[in-house]
Amino acid sequence: MLKVSNLADFLEQAADNSRHFHKHSLSNQLPAMRIFFIFFCLLCSGLQVQAQTDLTYAEKLGYPKGTKLLILHVDDVGMSYDSNEGAINAITKGVASSCSVMMPCPWVPAFVHYMKEHPGIDAGLHLTLTSEWKDYRWGPLSGKNGTPGLVDKEGDLWPSVPDVIQHATADEVEKEIKMQLERARAMGFEPTHFDTHMGTLLATPAFAERYVKLGIENHIPVMVPAGHATLIKKSMNASDELITQMRAIGKMLWAAGLPVLDDLHNESYDWPISKEAAADDKKLQAYKTQKYIEAVRSLQPGLTMMIMHCTATSPVFQYISDSGPLRRGDMLAMMDPALRKAIADEKIIITTWHEMMEKRKLVK
Repeated sequence: MLKVSNLADFLEQAADNSRHFHKHSLSNQLPAMRIFFIFFCLLCSGLQVQAQTDLTYAEKLGYPKGTKLLILHVDDVGMSYDSNEGAINAITKGVASSCSVMMPCPWVPAFVHYMKEHPGIDAGLHLTLTSEWKDYRWGPLSGKNGTPGLVDKEGDLWPSVPDVIQHATADEVEKEIKMQLERARAMGFEPTHFDTHMGTLLATPAFAERYVKLGIENHIPVMVPAGHATLIKKSMNASDELITQMRAIGKMLWAAGLPVLDDLHNESYDWPISKEAAADDKKLQAYKTQKYIEAVRSLQPGLTMMIMHCTATSPVFQYISDSGPLRRGDMLAMMDPALRKAIADEKIIITTWHEMMEKRKLVK
């Protein structure tokens, strides 16, 4: 595996990973120019910053040393009816604690209506700049004329991250993600956090700057693994220099009054599903549950987010994507009492972005 030595290489490799996974298919707001300047220094000039102290971000929030906090996070909500049902099952009948919604997608209203009827769900925006499936697609909220660089010849968002990088400007990206936040708020949905579909907003330094800027300006937490980064460092084979740069971003987010992740687990989409398991829910659940148990046992102290794609697949989902078995397996694992027991045995505290933000408000 290629060793990643700087942030630009990391972002490029993150985009490569997203393509692989989907191949079938500061205390107050900082002025915008100051945010850009800090990002430019950190991401482009190679400015070195002091390494992270021994304190995890969990400790900075007031938790005892050694505490393991975990956000079990469901991506791709709003993409389809099955996606919505999978997220709801994983959260209400299982151990999943958070989710994020793809605002350009057709089943968003149904999930937002559900949230209004069932308040308390921890839901953010899965900021979306790609439409990766062949026959089931969506376009930008900002419109083809408003952001022509974001759309393909069919008028939908580009199918891959490299396409977005090649055709879209950072200004167009910022316009679209602002529109996604605007739509959420117009629907009465205030997101608890931002993250990025297929990693597109971490695909270039210019995109990443607009991503973090949106969070800081709106005082909404942003998914960036910026603490010890043990798991993400291993999965990306990242260098110490890169981790130092990521920690600098974390310090900027913390200074903006936002909670920060110590680590990110983003490997579940790559766990292979056998044909035998795909055809048998009991075998699928047992396999995926064991993989998640192994994952939670690998957690280090601090605040970690673990990404999954829980989906209650119906016969229709195969016409959207052939990723149904792995997504269904995620849902079944979250609903398995064996996983809940393993998390308790490891003395891991399941938490949410909302709870972390409330804790951050109490820290001077």
